[in-house]
Amino acid sequence: MVYWRSVLLVFLGSCSYGILSTFVKFAYREGFTAGEINGSQMFLGACMMWLLTFFMSRGKAGARQWLLLVGIGVCVGLTGIFYYRSLKYIPASVGIVLLFQFTWIGVLAEALIERKWPGVEKIAALVFLFVGTILAGDIFHGGLQQFTLAGVVLGLLSAVTYAFFILCSGRVSTTMNPWLRSSIMLTGSALITFIIYPPVFLTNGSLSHGLLKWGLLLAFFGAFIPTLFFVYGAPYIGSGLATILGASELPMAVFMSKFVLKESVSVLQWIGVIIILAGVGMPELLNRKRKKIREQSP
Repeated sequence: MVYWRSVLLVFLGSCSYGILSTFVKFAYREGFTAGEINGSQMFLGACMMWLLTFFMSRGKAGARQWLLLVGIGVCVGLTGIFYYRSLKYIPASVGIVLLFQFTWIGVLAEALIERKWPGVEKIAALVFLFVGTILAGDIFHGGLQQFTLAGVVLGLLSAVTYAFFILCSGRVSTTMNPWLRSSIMLTGSALITFIIYPPVFLTNGSLSHGLLKWGLLLAFFGAFIPTLFFVYGAPYIGSGLATILGASELPMAVFMSKFVLKESVSVLQWIGVIIILAGVGMPELLNRKRKKIREQSP
């Protein structure tokens, strides 16, 4: 029961990330900058988490745990910063494909740490995810001119930091109260965001002129929910499977684009979404089939 609940939490946390691009586009349309959007998201997310932690948690954390968890939170903050920045140089379709390289990066990192080659189910899932991401991201639509060195580097950096976040979520201070753990991580995210984007939105009146609603939505779906759900779920399913489940972000982004933003979604993109969802479910289906064969064998 704990295992399946953890799988569901990581899946929902990943889907939550997929909602963000829709809210970011609405915020950009109202004239807010990347610094204001990123800063308000992480600041309000940290405030939400610490407020609930005050009522939900009585745990404590030592200096070493604080340092490690703040470091993981920095990775969350950098993922958003790198990804949003990459979109200044490359189309969103290319950016999401670059970000989604976190799937094989995370599985490879887990293999190196555990000194164990990934099972056939994970390798098969990665192949499905790679093909599905290229189709769902509509990467063939613009030709080679849509690739720039700065955009590609920033997009790949976002993949590395996101993979590191997922990897460490299931390994660092796993016995600590999840609420406190999540709050410390989001503190790290807010700190790195404020260092790169000074929090002028707190004093220039942006919050009272419409930024607050987008900041709260982004904080809830892009900081509060995914961080907490990954903290609760990742330790029980392993970082490899958590990384693969993380790919559910893109199908949700495509659904939101179609039904909320009313954007055109091609048949190839829908095929890509189906392939991604098949890749997400593949490891567990193959594991269950293998277990059934093992139980039936004499």
